[in-house]
Amino acid sequence: MKTANDILLIGDPKLNKISAPFIKTDLKNLNQWVSDLSSAMEDVRAKYNFGRGIAAPQLGILKRLIYLNLEKPYIIINPEIIDKSHEMITLWDDCMSFPNLLVKVKRHKKILFKYLDENWEQKEWFVEDDLSELFQHEYDHLDGVLSTERAIDAKSFKWRKL
Repeated sequence: MKTANDILLIGDPKLNKISAPFIKTDLKNLNQWVSDLSSAMEDVRAKYNFGRGIAAPQLGILKRLIYLNLEKPYIIINPEIIDKSHEMITLWDDCMSFPNLLVKVKRHKKILFKYLDENWEQKEWFVEDDLSELFQHEYDHLDGVLSTERAIDAKSFKWRKL
Protein backbone atom coordinates (compact mmCIF):
# COMPACT_ATOMS: atom_id res chain seq x y z
CA MET A 1 0.00 0.00 0.00
CA LYS A 2 1.43 3.38 -1.05
CA THR A 3 1.41 6.42 1.24
CA ALA A 4 2.09 10.13 0.97
CA ASN A 5 5.76 9.28 1.54
CA ASP A 6 5.81 7.43 -1.80
CA ILE A 7 4.76 10.50 -3.79
CA LEU A 8 7.69 12.03 -5.66
CA LEU A 9 8.55 15.51 -4.42
CA ILE A 10 9.45 18.60 -6.42
CA GLY A 11 13.04 18.30 -7.60
CA ASP A 12 12.73 14.63 -8.53
CA PRO A 13 13.66 14.47 -12.25
CA LYS A 14 10.94 11.86 -12.95
CA LEU A 15 8.33 14.58 -12.36
CA ASN A 16 9.67 16.45 -15.39
CA LYS A 17 9.51 13.54 -17.82
CA ILE A 18 6.79 13.14 -20.45
CA SER A 19 4.76 10.01 -19.74
CA ALA A 20 4.41 7.25 -22.30
CA PRO A 21 1.00 6.32 -23.67
CA PHE A 22 -0.86 3.71 -21.65
CA ILE A 23 -1.13 0.68 -23.96
CA LYS A 24 -3.65 -2.13 -23.81
CA THR A 25 -1.13 -4.58 -22.33
CA ASP A 26 -0.72 -2.15 -19.39
CA LEU A 27 -4.25 -3.11 -18.32
CA LYS A 28 -2.69 -6.04 -16.43
CA ASN A 29 -1.13 -3.47 -14.06
CA LEU A 30 -4.13 -1.14 -13.86
CA ASN A 31 -5.74 -2.48 -10.67
CA GLN A 32 -2.45 -2.33 -8.75
CA TRP A 33 -1.59 1.14 -10.06
CA VAL A 34 -5.05 2.48 -9.22
CA SER A 35 -4.86 0.93 -5.76
CA ASP A 36 -1.46 2.59 -5.22
CA LEU A 37 -2.70 5.96 -6.48
CA SER A 38 -5.82 5.77 -4.33
CA SER A 39 -4.02 4.79 -1.12
CA ALA A 40 -1.34 7.49 -1.57
CA MET A 41 -4.01 10.13 -2.21
CA GLU A 42 -6.08 9.04 0.79
CA ASP A 43 -2.98 9.35 2.97
CA VAL A 44 -2.41 12.90 1.66
CA ARG A 45 -6.05 13.71 2.44
CA ALA A 46 -5.59 12.45 6.00
CA LYS A 47 -2.30 14.34 6.55
CA TYR A 48 -2.89 17.58 4.64
CA ASN A 49 -6.67 17.78 4.19
CA PHE A 50 -6.65 18.12 0.39
CA GLY A 51 -6.49 15.90 -2.67
CA ARG A 52 -9.05 15.00 -5.31
CA GLY A 53 -6.76 13.63 -7.98
CA ILE A 54 -3.33 12.19 -8.61
CA ALA A 55 -1.39 11.41 -11.77
CA ALA A 56 0.58 8.20 -12.18
CA PRO A 57 3.93 10.02 -12.66
CA GLN A 58 3.66 11.29 -9.08
CA LEU A 59 4.32 7.69 -7.99
CA GLY A 60 7.02 7.23 -10.63
CA ILE A 61 4.67 5.39 -13.02
CA LEU A 62 5.48 7.19 -16.27
CA LYS A 63 2.22 6.32 -18.02
CA ARG A 64 -0.65 8.59 -19.14
CA LEU A 65 -2.97 7.66 -16.27
CA ILE A 66 -4.94 9.91 -13.90
CA TYR A 67 -6.99 8.85 -10.89
CA LEU A 68 -9.68 11.19 -9.56
CA ASN A 69 -11.83 10.58 -6.53
CA LEU A 70 -14.75 13.00 -6.50
CA GLU A 71 -18.09 11.58 -5.41
CA LYS A 72 -16.85 8.37 -7.00
CA PRO A 73 -13.54 7.21 -8.47
CA TYR A 74 -12.62 7.99 -12.09
CA ILE A 75 -9.85 6.28 -14.03
CA ILE A 76 -8.64 8.39 -16.94
CA ILE A 77 -6.36 6.73 -19.46
CA ASN A 78 -4.57 8.59 -22.29
CA PRO A 79 -6.56 11.83 -21.97
CA GLU A 80 -6.49 14.33 -24.83
CA ILE A 81 -7.82 17.86 -24.64
CA ILE A 82 -10.30 18.43 -27.47
CA ASP A 83 -11.33 22.00 -26.68
CA LYS A 84 -10.64 24.67 -24.08
CA SER A 85 -12.27 27.98 -23.33
CA HIS A 86 -10.62 31.31 -23.98
CA GLU A 87 -11.92 32.42 -20.60
CA MET A 88 -9.41 31.84 -17.82
CA ILE A 89 -9.64 31.53 -14.05
CA THR A 90 -6.97 32.50 -11.52
CA LEU A 91 -6.52 30.48 -8.35
CA TRP A 92 -4.12 29.14 -5.75
CA ASP A 93 -3.12 25.63 -6.82
CA ASP A 94 -1.81 22.91 -4.55
CA CYS A 95 0.02 19.70 -5.33
CA MET A 96 0.83 16.47 -3.52
CA SER A 97 4.41 16.77 -4.79
CA PHE A 98 4.84 19.97 -2.71
CA PRO A 99 2.00 19.72 -0.17
CA ASN A 100 2.72 22.86 1.87
CA LEU A 101 3.21 25.23 -1.06
CA LEU A 102 0.46 27.06 -2.97
CA VAL A 103 1.06 28.49 -6.44
CA LYS A 104 -1.10 31.14 -8.12
CA VAL A 105 -1.87 30.02 -11.69
CA LYS A 106 -4.22 30.76 -14.56
CA ARG A 107 -6.18 27.88 -16.05
CA HIS A 108 -8.84 27.52 -18.71
CA LYS A 109 -12.31 27.87 -17.19
CA LYS A 110 -13.72 25.04 -19.35
CA ILE A 111 -12.17 21.94 -20.91
CA LEU A 112 -13.50 19.16 -23.09
CA PHE A 113 -11.35 16.05 -23.18
CA LYS A 114 -11.52 12.48 -24.38
CA TYR A 115 -10.02 9.48 -22.67
CA LEU A 116 -10.25 5.73 -22.22
CA ASP A 117 -11.84 4.34 -19.07
CA GLU A 118 -10.81 1.22 -17.16
CA ASN A 119 -12.85 -0.91 -19.62
CA TRP A 120 -10.85 0.55 -22.55
CA GLU A 121 -13.98 2.42 -23.71
CA GLN A 122 -13.67 5.86 -25.31
CA LYS A 123 -15.33 8.64 -23.26
CA GLU A 124 -15.65 12.42 -23.41
CA TRP A 125 -15.97 14.69 -20.40
CA PHE A 126 -16.75 18.39 -20.26
CA VAL A 127 -15.51 20.03 -17.06
CA GLU A 128 -15.51 23.59 -15.82
CA ASP A 129 -14.32 25.73 -12.92
CA ASP A 130 -12.65 23.67 -10.16
CA LEU A 131 -12.89 20.39 -12.11
CA SER A 132 -11.35 22.05 -15.15
CA GLU A 133 -8.48 23.28 -12.99
CA LEU A 134 -8.06 19.86 -11.40
CA PHE A 135 -7.96 18.09 -14.75
CA GLN A 136 -5.46 20.58 -16.20
CA HIS A 137 -3.23 20.17 -13.14
CA GLU A 138 -3.19 16.37 -13.42
CA TYR A 139 -2.86 16.51 -17.23
CA ASP A 140 0.22 18.71 -16.83
CA HIS A 141 1.83 15.97 -14.70
CA LEU A 142 1.56 13.61 -17.70
CA ASP A 143 3.60 16.11 -19.71
CA GLY A 144 6.20 16.61 -16.98
CA VAL A 145 4.93 20.09 -16.05
CA LEU A 146 4.46 21.22 -12.45
CA SER A 147 2.23 24.11 -11.46
CA THR A 148 5.34 25.94 -10.21
CA GLU A 149 6.21 26.31 -13.91
CA ARG A 150 2.79 27.89 -14.52
CA ALA A 151 3.07 30.48 -11.75
CA ILE A 152 1.72 33.87 -12.82
CA ASP A 153 4.86 35.63 -11.61
CA ALA A 154 7.67 35.40 -9.07
CA LYS A 155 5.32 36.50 -6.26
CA SER A 156 2.77 33.76 -6.93
CA PHE A 157 3.89 31.43 -4.13
CA LYS A 158 2.80 31.09 -0.53
CA TRP A 159 2.95 28.53 2.27
CA ARG A 160 -0.23 26.68 3.22
CA LYS A 161 -1.41 27.48 6.72
CA LEU A 162 -1.45 24.24 8.68
